[in-house]
Parts: sequence; structure tokens; C-alpha cells
Amino acid sequence: MHPLYSMRGDRATSAPSGRHTIEQVSIPCGTFTMGDSSGDRNRADGEAPLHEVAIDAFEIDATTVTNDAFALFVQDTGYVTEAESFGFSAVFHLAIEAPAEDVMGPAAGTPWWAGVKAADWRHPGGAHTDLQRRGDHPVVHVSWNDAQAYCEWAGRRMPTEAEWEYASRGGIDGAKYPWGDEEVDEGGWRANIWQGEFPSKNTLEDGFLTTAPVRTFTPNGYGLWQSVGNVWEWCQDWFHPATYRRGTTAEQRSVVANPVGPEQGDTRIMRGGSYLCHVSYCNRYRNSARSQNTPDSSMGNGGFRTVSRRKGER
Repeated sequence: MHPLYSMRGDRATSAPSGRHTIEQVSIPCGTFTMGDSSGDRNRADGEAPLHEVAIDAFEIDATTVTNDAFALFVQDTGYVTEAESFGFSAVFHLAIEAPAEDVMGPAAGTPWWAGVKAADWRHPGGAHTDLQRRGDHPVVHVSWNDAQAYCEWAGRRMPTEAEWEYASRGGIDGAKYPWGDEEVDEGGWRANIWQGEFPSKNTLEDGFLTTAPVRTFTPNGYGLWQSVGNVWEWCQDWFHPATYRRGTTAEQRSVVANPVGPEQGDTRIMRGGSYLCHVSYCNRYRNSARSQNTPDSSMGNGGFRTVSRRKGER
């Protein structure tokens, strides 16, 4: 059985306030090198060039938003997620627990995913699953639009991808992972990713086929739990593969302050990888790794965490 750690790291944490029940950690202002410095980048994702970014201080959730926290939002507002409205969501094939007639078939190009009717945040594997013993797991099957609705209710927002990467690095500039450059399995598993042969056999060496409780493993130097692995995390920014290059010369790009990404786009940024990441298929469980999806998409390995609004933001 995988141990669950109770340590919080060396950073100060603060209790949740108001309707948002997730504990906060304070991220100091600073400058860091954004982008891939390990050589493991995915070219099409736009993890380069490396560039210096200055970030103002902010507070970020210590964990991703949990099922229990999201349930409070739904109880208070009656909100219906897009997966519930559409009547289906994407579920990994080994996690499906649903009547055969609910399984809509494999996704084109990624046959390990299937659209499953009645799969949603309350039923992560389909109609035969529920949230029993999953209250402290990350909420999944939430679209970017759903996450945005939660943020509006909570008086918060999603992090920019620059804020997300800065916080995920935990004060270790240039490192591949939140804990440094050691691989995920060195000295015991450090994150919830895939072990074995993807996508057919997971040896469960880290203890989990799908999501893990949000306070599993060890937090980084800023006190963030599981910023890589477990679930993809929505960010505020629109995605563009040339974001780090657009509109600036090398001289102008020497230091960028609080970047917010493109003004428009078709997909939103996702960060951190998930329990399905594996070096043979998706090595995006790294600080600098980027991915994307449409704002109305939901899936069984996607969630979010929130940050404090800056002064004057609404």
C-alpha cells in the first residue's frame, strides 16, 4: 500500500476562506526561467525558447479542487457541468464501469479513450461508479468552462501558465520536476503516472490506476501537492505553440512580466500531465510541459486548481 504523507513542505500555508475550501500556499514574487531545459520537450507543444519571466506574489491552492469542494459549489448554485449537459464524457478504457450500451466506442487516434454516456464528475467511470471514498480525490470531467464557473463563484481564477509553472517548480529553477531532476521512480514513486505497458497493463507500482487523493506523495518546496501527475490542470491562457516566441525580439524577451498568453485561440492550456502519462507515450509530467484542449472538453484525467485574484481583478 502506498504511504500517504502529511508533511506540508517548508512554505507557509493559510486556511481556506469563504466558500472555497482548499488550503492556500503563498508564492513569493520572483523571476524564473520558463520553458524546457532538460531536452525532453515536445516540439509541437512550444516549450521553447527558454526565457526569463517575472511573477508577482500570489496565493495558489495547495491541491487541485477536490470532489468535496466542487460538490459545495454545485449544492450552492445548482450548476450543471458540460459533461452532464452533453450526456457523456471521455473515460480511459480500463476505468470504464458502465453498461455496454453506454460505451460509445473508442476515440479516433486514441483508442484507449471512449465516450461514455452518464460519465461525469459524480460518476467518473460511468454509471456504475460514484464518489464513495473519493471525496478527497481531484474532481474530474470538468471542462475549462466548468472550472471558470467555479472560480467566479469562489471569487478566484485559474492560474496563468506562467504562474502555474513558477509555482510547480517550487523554487528550484530549471529543474525537470517539482522535486528536482531525479526521475519519478528514484527512491520510491514521487507522482501518480502510468507504470507498465501503456495502455494495456498498469502494474500499479504507485498504488493507483486512476486518481489518487490530492495529498498523496510529497509536496514541493512551495507546498503544492501533485502539480505533476494525477490530473491535468486547466490554466487561464489560450494555447498557441509559438507563445514563447510571438511578438518580441530576443532583446525584448529578456524578462517578461506576468505574461497572460495570446488574446484569443481555439484551445486552452493544460499543465502537469496525469495518471496516464508514461515516458513511452506522454512524457508531459514535467514542469515545463504543455498541452491543450477545447474549453468545453472534459475527461476522466482533467481537473484544476485556483489562484487568488490580483487587486482590481473581477
